[in-house]
Amino acid sequence: MKILKEALYTKDHEWIKVDGDRAYVGITDFAQDSLGDIVFVDLPEVDSEFEKAEVFGAVESVKAASDLYIPVSGRVLEINEELIDNPEYINQDPYKNWIISIEVMDNSQLGELLAAEDYEKLCGEE
Repeated sequence: MKILKEALYTKDHEWIKVDGDRAYVGITDFAQDSLGDIVFVDLPEVDSEFEKAEVFGAVESVKAASDLYIPVSGRVLEINEELIDNPEYINQDPYKNWIISIEVMDNSQLGELLAAEDYEKLCGEE
């Protein structure tokens, strides 16, 4: 299982990586492996605003559908349009193939997320 040291994680298996004034959000390697072959990604509209832990989209696989929860409050700056026609890219590399990029509204919320080591422990318990 791949875990990025520079990312932060939620207990719902989303990751966020801050890069300057924007942050990238996606699902973890653990999540994509649990879901199986992803066949559809429901993406939000650009400029949509979400509060921390709010549903911002969904992924569907051959096994199940799963809601996506935003790790911190933010405004959608960009969606990964490649995923519309190629949702399986998430299975190939869930960290390279982010789902949305956001403007973080409250940087203090980042401190409430799991560091890589803590996320790894969480996955070991599931």
